[in-house]
Amino acid sequence: MNVVDGKWPRWSADAGLAALALLPPLLSQPYVDTSGPAWASLIGYEAVAVVVLVLRRRVPVTAFVAGLGALVAALVTSAGEGGKLAPLVFVPLAVLLYNLGSRYTSWLRTGSALLGGGVMVLVGLWVNWMTVGASELRGGLDVFAALAPMPLAWAMGFAARSRRALLVAAEQRAVEARRAQRLEAAQATQRERARIAREMHDVVAHSLTLLVVHAETLRARGDELPDWARAQVDGLAAAGRQSSGELRDLLRMLRDPAEAAPLQPVPGLGELGALLDSHRAAGGGGAAGGGVGRGGAPTAVRGGEQPRGAARHGRCGDRARPGQHA
Repeated sequence: MNVVDGKWPRWSADAGLAALALLPPLLSQPYVDTSGPAWASLIGYEAVAVVVLVLRRRVPVTAFVAGLGALVAALVTSAGEGGKLAPLVFVPLAVLLYNLGSRYTSWLRTGSALLGGGVMVLVGLWVNWMTVGASELRGGLDVFAALAPMPLAWAMGFAARSRRALLVAAEQRAVEARRAQRLEAAQATQRERARIAREMHDVVAHSLTLLVVHAETLRARGDELPDWARAQVDGLAAAGRQSSGELRDLLRMLRDPAEAAPLQPVPGLGELGALLDSHRAAGGGGAAGGGVGRGGAPTAVRGGEQPRGAARHGRCGDRARPGQHA
C-alpha cells in the first residue's frame, strides 16, 4: 500500500471506515441479544451499510436515505420477531450524516433528506408500536436518545466542508497575490527601462545629433577645407548617423523589447573588406593581405605604418638569429 501526497488510497480509506463503523455493532451484539432474528436483521443491515458507505461520496443524499431506511427496517423487523439490536448500530448512520454535511452543498435537498429521515423514524416507531406487544421491545425515549447526537455528526461535516472552502479561497488569494506581485515587478522593470531610455535619449542622443549637425555643416563648407579634411568630415558624419540609428534601436528595445529591431549576425571574414572600407572612410588606414593561418585568422594586416613594438621586436629577433654578425 502506497501513500500518495500524504494521503491514503481511497479504497483503503473506505475499507478502514467501513471496518470502524460496522465492527462495533457486530462485537457488541453478543452482549445484547444472541437470537437468530437479531443476528439476521443485523447482518442484513450491515450488508446494506457496506454498499452505502462505499457510494457515500458519489450520492451522499441517496446513501443517507438508504442507510437510514435499512436501519429503521432492521430495528422494526428484529423487534417484531422478538430480537433486539445493539445501540452501536447507529454508528454507520453518524458516518453518513457527517458525509452529507461535508460533501453536499444544496440546502434544499439536504433539508429534504433530513426531513424525510425524520418521517421514516416516526413511521418506524408507529409500526413498532403496532406490531410489538412487549414493552421492552417498543421504541421510545431510547431511540430518541440514540438519535440525539446525530445532528452533531452533520454539523462536524459541515464545519469540515467550510474549512476546505476557506483553504481553497486562501490558496486562490495567494495565487492572485503572486500573480499581482509578478505583474508589479514586470511593470517596475518596464518603468526602469523607460527611465534609462529617457536619460540616454536626453544625454547621448542629443550629443550625437549635435555631432552630426556640426559634421554636416563642415561638409556644406567643404570647398574651404583641404582634401584630407573633407574625407575625415565625411567619415565623421557617416559614423554619427550610424551611431544615431543604433542608439535609436537600443532605446526602442529599452522602451519595449517586443519592438526591438531584429538582431544581425556578427560580421565575419567575408565582410572584412567592407569593414576596412568604412574604417578608411573614417580616416583610418591599413589593408588586409596574406593568407589564412591557424584558427582561420588572417596571417597579416598591412598598414601604412608598422607599430613601434613590432619593429623593435623584429630588430631584436634579427640580432638573436644565429649565424649572423654585426
